[in-house]
Amino acid sequence: MEKLKIGSISVERTSCLAPMAGVSDRAFRELCSGFGASMTVSEMVSAKALTFGDEKSKQLLKRIKSDVPQGVQLFGADPKTMAEASKLAMEFLPDFIDINFGCPAPKITKSGSGSALLKSPENIEKIVYAVKSSVGVPVTAKIRTGWSDASRVLDCAKACESGGADAITVHGRTREQMYSPPVDLKSIELVKKNLKIPVIGNGNIYSASDAGKMYTETGCDLVMVARGALGNPWLFYQISSLKKNGYSFPDPPVSEKMRIMIEHVKKIIEYKGEKRGINEARKHALWYTKGLRGSAEYRRKMSEMNSIEELEEIAYKIMTENS
Repeated sequence: MEKLKIGSISVERTSCLAPMAGVSDRAFRELCSGFGASMTVSEMVSAKALTFGDEKSKQLLKRIKSDVPQGVQLFGADPKTMAEASKLAMEFLPDFIDINFGCPAPKITKSGSGSALLKSPENIEKIVYAVKSSVGVPVTAKIRTGWSDASRVLDCAKACESGGADAITVHGRTREQMYSPPVDLKSIELVKKNLKIPVIGNGNIYSASDAGKMYTETGCDLVMVARGALGNPWLFYQISSLKKNGYSFPDPPVSEKMRIMIEHVKKIIEYKGEKRGINEARKHALWYTKGLRGSAEYRRKMSEMNSIEELEEIAYKIMTENS
């Protein structure tokens, strides 16, 4: 398959995993890359916290056991701090640095970071330039279509390109829209038609056909999967099959879903210890049981579980009752 060039790195034009706070940790990135995610990006890390030596921030930057290109995502509003943080991030050997201009969370935007920067393309350009000038790896940026409307999406996208970004991801919603309305594919198409750098489309990719529609209607160079991968990491395999063979595959049987869930949770525990790992694994376990018969009772038990053995027992009951 034709590879996409992002600066000095090559990426398969199938689908990649989005950076999601509290979700895209090492365990999840490794799992998704194993299912065919052609590129991964870490959870977003505060540039300011990193420059202050915050250990939790450093933990988020660790590489995964995979050969696919791996990036780290930073957020911040000050070009100098972003540049300094980028240099520190290079200690973790990322293949590229990604800059967050899209996070809609109030705790991020109130400091002028994330999607708040969509109101000032000139500051976007300064930040991208500062980071690009500080590291020797490709730099990418992730934006939304705007703060309250999409009238300036092209200004923001061009600011990224002018600053030296090697690629840009566009989430097809404004900050005010958060995650609820349909994705604005026209805005992604507009960016693609007017930029010379690769454009990655993001938003509402829940199936291989959704990815196909994103490619067809926007002309984007790659699609990025976010919430569609929750409890559904095999989606990357399905998209890859569609791109390579022209057809996809159905979801795996319940027994295989449970096996994957257990494998995922064990990986979380391996990296974070059982107590913290189980606490964080509960939300993932709930996602894996969505839509299954009797899921309400399973979800109640999973929200109260305290060990991998309890989860394995629940998984066995799920397989028995949904066979």
